[in-house]
Parts: sequence; C-alpha cells; structure tokens
Amino acid sequence: MAKKALKTTAIPVSNALLSPSTHTQASATDRSNRNSMADVAYRALKERVITHALAPGVMVLEEEVALMLGMSRTPVREAAVRLEQEGFLELVPRRGMRARPLSKRAIREINEVLECLEIQAAERLASRHLSAEELKRLEGAIANMDAALATDDILSWAQADYEFHRLLIEMCGNAHLAEVAQNFLDKAHRFRLLTLSVRAKPVYSNVNHAAVVEAVRRNDPQTAQDIHRAHKRRWSRELVELLDRLDLPD
Repeated sequence: MAKKALKTTAIPVSNALLSPSTHTQASATDRSNRNSMADVAYRALKERVITHALAPGVMVLEEEVALMLGMSRTPVREAAVRLEQEGFLELVPRRGMRARPLSKRAIREINEVLECLEIQAAERLASRHLSAEELKRLEGAIANMDAALATDDILSWAQADYEFHRLLIEMCGNAHLAEVAQNFLDKAHRFRLLTLSVRAKPVYSNVNHAAVVEAVRRNDPQTAQDIHRAHKRRWSRELVELLDRLDLPD
C-alpha cells in the first residue's frame, strides 16, 4: 500500500516543482505534440477514405483505426471529428465510424461546385504573373500525366492529374477559394478513383491542361477560363455516362 501511495503522489509533487513558465512551456509542448499526432492521423485516415481502403458504409471501431495507424485513440478521435465536419466520415455513437457512402446525386453536386471554383481559379491564375518556378511545377504535373499515359499507368495518371488541379487552386491567389476548392477536390478525387477502370483513356485532359498552362504563361485569363470551362463541361458529360455504369445509389 505504501508503494502505491508513493506512486500516486509523485505526479503532483513533480508538477508543483515546475515554475509557472516551465509548466506553461511543458503544456504548450504537450498540446503541440497532440496536435501533431492528430494531423498525422487526419492525413492517414483521410487518405484511406479517398482511396477506398476504408470502404464506403463499412463500420470500423475507433480502436481498430488506432491499431491500423499505430497510434493512440485520442488523435484518431480528433481526426475523425474533423473528417466528419468536412464530410468524409460519419461517426456513430458507441459503434465507431464509417466512410460516408457515395451517391450519384452527391457526386454530381460535388462536381458542379468544383467546376465553378476551378474555372474561377484558372482565370485568376492567368491574371497573375507566375514565377518560373511556379510554371515549372504546373508543367511538371503535366509531364507526369503524359509519362503515365505513355505506359498506361492510369493510377499514376490520376495522381498527377490531381496534383495539377491542386496547384491550379493553390496558386490562384485567393486563399479562401483555395481552401474551399481543396475540400471538393479531395471529394471528387475519391469518386474519380472509382471510375478509372471504366473510363476512356483521358488524353484530352493532358491536352487541355497544357493549353491552360500556356494561357497562364501568356497572362491570358479569358482563354484560360474558356479552355478550363470546356474541359470541365466535357468531364461532366462523361461523368453522367460513367455513373450509369457504376452500382451506386441515386
């Protein structure tokens, strides 16, 4: 019993010996570490939702996810709450979590919103005077798309295409637009991965993206907007056909 009493008093005594500034620094460090782990959990869990490693609608326990990610339940819980707020997860009290199911209507609506945001981003991007380094990043994404299609590596193409769209919104010059668009881009990428095996070889995407970059280089916002609008409209028509071939609820 004496040993147990000594153990329980050790923590209060140790805390009492800390100066106020040291205690504050320790608390700030603890918070920073918790936030860091929550961010790691957020990125890892979100990737699993987007890539369908966590299948839509399948319930998993918080303990199972923590074990999967190799961390404690606290950062997993914080990450799950954040992903629920963003529309990727559903939390069910005392039962766990599940990736939000996909529906044809939700996919169409996400695509419509992203179309509006990306067209605006393309116009704004071409209105800026991008540095050589920024242009190189856009060109690099297109080069990766071309290389992937040359070897029929459709999964690598999808990742390179995602990177192009991410750069388009990230560098447009409007942080609020980029923040909102990124959320919809990630949701769009989630269902786009479902279509890779049933869609035609997306050569037109590479050509259109290269044309947008050329308009950006010339600082021609109208042309950049027109080309990207035509690209998004074509994808919308293709998406309607693809959805009819997928076994998803309306």
